[in-house]
Order: sequence, then C-alpha cells, then structure tokens
Amino acid sequence: MARIIVIEDNVVYCTFICNLLAKEGFETEHAYHLSTARKLLMKMEEDDIVLADLRLPDGDSISLVRWMRENDRRQTFIVMTDYAEVHTAVESMKLGSTDYIPKQLIEDKLVPLLRSIRKEAEKRKASRTTIFKREEKAFLEIARKTRLVAPTRMSVLITGENGTGKEHVAQAIHARGRCSDKPFVAVDCGSLSDTLAASAFFGHVKGAFTGADTDRTGYFREAEGGTLFLDEIGNLSPDTQQMLLRVIQERRYRPVGAKSDVSSNVRIIAATNENLYEAVAEKRFRQDLLYRIQEYVITVPPLRDCQEDIMPLAEFFREQGNTEFGRKVTGFDASARKALLTHPWPGNVRELKQKILAAVLQAGSDVITGEDLELDGEQSTSSIGFTLKNGEEEKERIERALKQADGNKRLAAKLLGIGRTTLYNKLDEYGLNDA
Repeated sequence: MARIIVIEDNVVYCTFICNLLAKEGFETEHAYHLSTARKLLMKMEEDDIVLADLRLPDGDSISLVRWMRENDRRQTFIVMTDYAEVHTAVESMKLGSTDYIPKQLIEDKLVPLLRSIRKEAEKRKASRTTIFKREEKAFLEIARKTRLVAPTRMSVLITGENGTGKEHVAQAIHARGRCSDKPFVAVDCGSLSDTLAASAFFGHVKGAFTGADTDRTGYFREAEGGTLFLDEIGNLSPDTQQMLLRVIQERRYRPVGAKSDVSSNVRIIAATNENLYEAVAEKRFRQDLLYRIQEYVITVPPLRDCQEDIMPLAEFFREQGNTEFGRKVTGFDASARKALLTHPWPGNVRELKQKILAAVLQAGSDVITGEDLELDGEQSTSSIGFTLKNGEEEKERIERALKQADGNKRLAAKLLGIGRTTLYNKLDEYGLNDA
C-alpha cells in the first residue's frame, strides 16, 4: 500500500499530522531531519507521497526535491509552509515539487489534496493496465520500447488504427518518464480550426482580438514541464503545422497579442491513424515537421492481429464494469467466448470495451452470453493473428489457438483459418492430440 512520508522537525506537529492521516486510512512514516529522510526515500515505492516542511534543521526541502529529481525519483512531493513563505514554496514547484499547502490549512485541505492525487494516480495506472497487461508479443515489444524511450526527451510518434489505445501508450510513456509529476495535456488536433489554433496552442492576452475578454493559457503553457499529446496530428492544417514546427524547433512561442516570446519546455508525443509519408507525398503534411515528431516511432497493432489479448482484455473490462455498475458478473460462457474470438473488431479495443461494459450492465445471469454481447448481427471473421505459417511458428500458433479456444478444436480451427481435418492432422504431426 502507498505511504505518506511526513518530514517535519517539530515532533509534536509531525505526530499530529501522522495521526490525522491515520484516522483517514493513510499509512504514514516520518523523519525529523533531511539526513534521515534521504535514507527513507531511497526505499520509496512508486506511489508513495512525500509531505515535507519547507524549513528543516539541516537544510530545506527544496534541496530534497532537487536530490530526488536528480536521482530519477518522480514521486509526488508536497511542501508545507507558512503564509510568509508561500513565494518560496511556489519557487520549489519550478524545481520539481508537485504542490504546496500552508500549514494553517492542513486540517481542511491536506486529506482532500491527497485523495485527489491518489485518484489521479489510480486513473493513470488503470489506463496503462489495458496496454501493458496484454500477452501478445507485439505488446510486449511496445512495453519494451516504452521503457526505453520514457526517460528520454525524444519526441515520439505513435501510429495505429482508431481505437487501438494510442493515448494509453502516450500516458504510459509520460508516467514512466522524468516529467511524470508534471501535466499530461491531450489535444484533439481534428477539432482545431485555423482561426482558433494559435490561441488554443499558445494562448492569448486580453484584447488580442474581438471576444478576447480575458487572458487565456494555451496548451503549451498548460503542459509546461510535462507532455503535450497531439492526437491525430495529421488533421492539422498547413498553417498550424508551420506554427507547431517553429515552437518545436525554437522552444519558444508568442501568445496571440503578446509583445514578447515565452520559453517552452514541453515533450511532444503525437499520434496518427494515417500514413504520414503518404500525406507528405500528397503535400498535406510537412516533411520537416514529420522528422521532428518521429524521433522515435511506436506502432500499435489492431486487435484482430492480437488474438491472445481478446479474452484478457474482456476479463479486465468485465471487472471494470462490475465496479462501475455494481454487478457481480463472473465470466463468459462458451457462446460469448466464441463470439469474442471470431469478431473482427473494426473498432479495436475501444469497441471491445463498449461491448463488454454494455454486456455487464444487461447480463441476465452471473455470466455473459453471446446474446448479451449483441454481436450476432455483425460480420465475424477468423483473425489473421493465428493464421498458420510455414516454419517453427506453426506449432506455437496451434497451441495458442487451442488455449484461446479453451480446448475447443472446432473454434481453434476457425481461429487458425483452416479446416478441422487439417487441424487434426497438424495435432498428430506435432504430438498435440492431448491438448
């Protein structure tokens, strides 16, 4: 279980805070000095949260924040301060602290703040689970690539069909990176018009144009220090592409109506469902921008190519549905498994999630049936994910198909795209008749 590590030199006040948190169900540990705190923080878990007084006998917590970030420890760090030192606490946030809270407001504000931080962390973890708990080799490779690129500042381009989970991959890269304690801002590029794009990305000052009644903070400022996720970047107009290229190259931009530039420290992760090389050839996308955003490329395969992942994902969404709707659905019957494994899933993981959640909601018993899934009226096809190939992969693919079909040879043959007689011959050939 995640802990709250309280660092406060006043023993009485430290005890008060720990008792306050314990009453609300939080597990705590404490330290009175920086030297003791460093030893404690060396053993921190990923979800632990640090709550530290700004001033300590052997230094200040700002130096502790700097030490943590330099040692690639990205856990949430909250500074406690008196009102007179709020400006110093704000300065600490530029060095990597997550938030600050005045001591006078501890009783009223601390517990809600911690719960909000925990809730956001759980959301990020849940979004990563749908991607990185998958069994297909392609997703093991995606997980490996994510771990490699996350600690860097490289721009990443994520390609794949709609509904494959490109944003989940982007969130996982952000969560594993050095800016995980900073914002992750997602932008739907398809919703940006030419006239609004500059203001949306860079913000504007009051009076910059008709209707600009107040200052606006743009996406780049919102994502400062963190990650800006540009979803379906191929939808940007040529003029907007030019603006984006400039800020990526120069790391500076000017809000609409402002008189000076603003520096930018933002990591770019982009996603697309189209071939941007074709868009470049058709002069719909700038080649120089493509080079800038694809320093590293991750391709997310469609669900139909990842047959092994269908049932694990279905079980994951079933549990999610139980929690969301207060149901107690325990699994899938044979008809539901067959429907799930043979459906082509043109909407990919997004479609699978929608179908499972709806089935959980309307299931008439404790198991989901094929009828509950409402896939009967949609065309089913065998997945190419299990199609037999020559060579050493053949036996492995047969074993995988049998596993997914729960031993049903008729269904396994359908998944493999072969007849039952051919399958039986292959089982004899590889000594798999007991499978």
